[in-house]
This record gives sequence, C-alpha cells and structure tokens, in this order.
Amino acid sequence: MATKTGIEWTEMTWNPVTGCVKISQGCKHCYAERMAKRLKAMGSARYEFEFAPTLHEDLIGLPLKWKKPRTVFVNSMSDLFQDAVPLDFIQRVFETMVATPQHTYQVLTKRSRRLFELAPLLPWPSNVWMGVSVENERVVERVDHLAATPAMVKFLSCEPLIGPLDNLPLAGIDWVIVGGESGPGARPINEKWVQSIRRQCHTQRAAFFFKQWGGVRKDRTGRLLNGRTYDAMPQNKGILLTLVT
Repeated sequence: MATKTGIEWTEMTWNPVTGCVKISQGCKHCYAERMAKRLKAMGSARYEFEFAPTLHEDLIGLPLKWKKPRTVFVNSMSDLFQDAVPLDFIQRVFETMVATPQHTYQVLTKRSRRLFELAPLLPWPSNVWMGVSVENERVVERVDHLAATPAMVKFLSCEPLIGPLDNLPLAGIDWVIVGGESGPGARPINEKWVQSIRRQCHTQRAAFFFKQWGGVRKDRTGRLLNGRTYDAMPQNKGILLTLVT
C-alpha cells in the first residue's frame, strides 16, 4: 500500500499499519478515519475492519522494490507507535528503512512516551526523520520525548493547530510543520498562533513549513502567510534546504 499523495511536505505514503485509536484532541476529526470509512465502503480489502488497528505483514518490505529515491510518509493512515503494534513489527519496519538508504522516511506519532521507551531498541539511520504531533499546550511534553531519541532529524507537526504554542522547546528540533484543521467540523486556527511559532523557529534555526489555513474547504483558504508560502525542509541535522525568514 504505497500511494502518491497531495500532502505538501512529502511525496508518497507507505502504510504497513492502518487504523488507530484516538488519544487527544488532535484526533477529534481524524482525516484518516474518514478516509478509512470511504475505502471500506468502496470494498478495499485493506480496510475490512475500517479504522481498527490492522497490521499488513505483506507491506513491510514494499520499499525494497523502489529504486528511485523517494520521500515517504510512513503510516499516514495510522500511528506506528500505538500499543496495538508489537515491538518486533516496528523493528522490521525500521529494518526496511535501514535497508533502503536512497529513500527519506518521515515517521509521525502521538505516542511519544512509547517512542521514547522503544527508541533504544531501534536503529536510527540518517534517512529516518522522526516527528511528533503537537496540537496544543496540553501535549507539549511530546516534544521532550522526541528530543531524547537518537533520531538524526526531528520534527513537529502542529496540525491541526487548535491552540497557542508560545513556548515550544525547540532545542534539537530541526523542522516544524504548522497547519489548520480541515474538513467537516474543522476548528479555527488563529494567525497569532502561527506567527508565534514562525518567530520561535526563526530564533531557534528550525525549518518552518506552513501547510494550510484549513477550514471546511481548505482549497478556499490556501496556505499564504505574510503574502508568501513557507516551505522550508530539513536536509540533515543542522542543515536546511531553505532557511526560515
């Protein structure tokens, strides 16, 4: 299950795990849950159990078949570090990433404590970017858990941003993605929250990527901030393809 994607900060997705369990307010209007329901209705065998956590053993080695370098969002339809995913499965996913250094993998989790606990048991090649979701101040501790891992590139996804984050601990963080919630029931984003994060990234030399304003129709609100787009991406620890301005 590898799919080209319209997500602005990656090229494609790879989902050896599908389905998840909601754990915080950032999960309230989960896009992956809505998509899973549609895919089940369309008869997709991968979503027989809709959004219940499901392991797809046959997809663990899929990237081994890809020769051309790609940027890959791992488990866009799930969370690799949720309790339903056994350690040995996570280790095999990481082994595939180690064996394919031509690709860049972006792994994102809300289960930062489990990430922190399992990090010593996993390999951390430079082509694995590790991130945590931080939607408001209640879950800022996720940043500390991430910072304590050996990942070479560390990033935050502040999407959906549903509250201010004026004191992000960005030491050791290479990249911050910010975006408003989209789709049915989307909660509003405040420009002051976005500008605050942008300034913090500038001070701490973290790459800043503004993904979208969101809303029920994100195509109508766009992604311009200060009359421009912000598309900074990390290349490696301490090296930015585009510096924040």
